[in-house]
Amino acid sequence: MTVRERYIVGVDLGGTNIVVGAMPEDGSSELAMRSLPTRGEEGPAAVVDRIVGMVEDVIAEVMADTGAAREDFLGVGIGSPGPLDRERGVVIVSPNLGWKDFPLRDEIGSRVKMLATLDNDANCATLGEWWCGAAKGHRNVVGMTIGTGIGGGLIIEGQLYHGSSDAAGEIGHTTIDSNGRLCKCGNYGCVEAYASGTAIAIRAREALVDGEGSTLLALAGGDPANITAQTVYEAAKQNDPIAIEVVRETARILGTAISTLINIINPDIVVIAGGVTQAGDLLFEPLRSEVRRRAFKTAVDACEIVPGMLPISAGVVGAVATFKAQTLGKV
Repeated sequence: MTVRERYIVGVDLGGTNIVVGAMPEDGSSELAMRSLPTRGEEGPAAVVDRIVGMVEDVIAEVMADTGAAREDFLGVGIGSPGPLDRERGVVIVSPNLGWKDFPLRDEIGSRVKMLATLDNDANCATLGEWWCGAAKGHRNVVGMTIGTGIGGGLIIEGQLYHGSSDAAGEIGHTTIDSNGRLCKCGNYGCVEAYASGTAIAIRAREALVDGEGSTLLALAGGDPANITAQTVYEAAKQNDPIAIEVVRETARILGTAISTLINIINPDIVVIAGGVTQAGDLLFEPLRSEVRRRAFKTAVDACEIVPGMLPISAGVVGAVATFKAQTLGKV
């Protein structure tokens, strides 16, 4: 008797983009991956409509390509910015989306008529890199996702760690300057307020006050408002001094935060994912140097700091993995 392949859909909801795809239950391949802008300003109902449409499109494509039936799909794993209440499937608050107490899991599950699970998007990205990417084979992992905001995930002794109230791993909202920049979460001096993609662009615009001749401005079409984090990385690779200094300062900030985590958790690998990895060695070399300067030598010697291997799909892969963990008890 032939055993039919079973599939799980993964949803990675970010502040800028939604990525949806499917995987066989064993995680052996990525199927029907697609991405659309989040457009969170349109409100949660519009975002749910977009996600549901993408999930249905993914299911239809996998069915067409593999001959699978709808009943071969076990369900939908969802990764969302948090903090969250996993048990109730609720987004408690999402500063970058402007949501409060939104029942995301059940809104999607009821619409697609499938079992659905919810976990933090950065937890999902970390678990994705652990299951199929840069952290595969490691036991103690710190994951950081750097995009519109900064998220984090912790795997301790091979298990995703959620903490007492699903709030573990909020690395972006650790304080590095108690009198520093205002963060969207309401606190001052969070790592996210300095080193997220959004913050990198803001700091570059501020630095341009006396640098009108910068490559940054040319790449932005002459309008500082068009500068993004990607613009900064591109200008840095073209040896623009303002962009290089913004990237180096970002490395120092991230290195400071990571050195604290290394001293506390003593991981064997730190995986950094998101658009910031486009900066390459311009970011990673000073970041590793800052960590070596600040963290205990024995902890640093035991730990690799690497970019993620799943730049587009880590959140989707991890959402599939968290679905398995929550419904089947294992990844």
